Amino acid sequence: MTDYVLETRGLTKEFKGFTAVKDLDLTVRRGSIHALIGPNGAGKTTVFNLLTKFLTPTAGQILYHGDDITHVPPATIARRGVVRSFQISAVFPHLTVLENVRVALQRKTPTTFQFWRSERILDGLNERARDLLEQVGLLVHEAVPAAELSYGRKRALEIATTLALDPDVLLLDEPMAGMGHEDVGRTADLIRRVAAGRTVLMVEHNLSVVADLSDRITVLQRGEILAEGSYAEVSANPEVREAYMGTGHA
Repeated sequence: MTDYVLETRGLTKEFKGFTAVKDLDLTVRRGSIHALIGPNGAGKTTVFNLLTKFLTPTAGQILYHGDDITHVPPATIARRGVVRSFQISAVFPHLTVLENVRVALQRKTPTTFQFWRSERILDGLNERARDLLEQVGLLVHEAVPAAELSYGRKRALEIATTLALDPDVLLLDEPMAGMGHEDVGRTADLIRRVAAGRTVLMVEHNLSVVADLSDRITVLQRGEILAEGSYAEVSANPEVREAYMGTGHA
């Protein structure tokens, strides 16, 4: 079995003459936290959209556990274990915290989206839902409507609902976006915990978070790989310092 859980080979995406991603050869090692960084417009979100099949590549391949999934539908990709969270928190605001996770758990059962099922049957999911809430530090808030959570705790709830799908690979799109300092620290600790036993690929602009969490970093510029390596390696790269961090800054 390959050491790489996700790979792209020559991955390219063109939009009416504009090349957003060009000949991308990305390798994400099994069990790692891998960060994808770069200036605005570097192609990071386009890469995520290609990996999760929201976009169809113009050319190239996407491999998952060594299998070519380039033309596999997005729902199939999610069922096989590649699950994504988005920049904007996506929870049901008027359901409780517990109910949000329970809805996500239904995706893995024969009761998927059968909201008319009896409360007794759905209560069978409560133990697993509470276990997930404990993992993300939200068990004490299980009866609270999601709309009443702080922004950072909504993102934690979203991670819990993502974990309910039992992902093998977790793609996090700017998990710290819009957060205050306290929530950033809490969410970084959460990502470190949930990464145990799975692979995480994340787009993140907060470089202190990237430095703290990432095993490997890929820097994109204009849809191509500018540099790869540890944070120490990429932050010392003169091209990276100029293109992403600004000349003279680590």
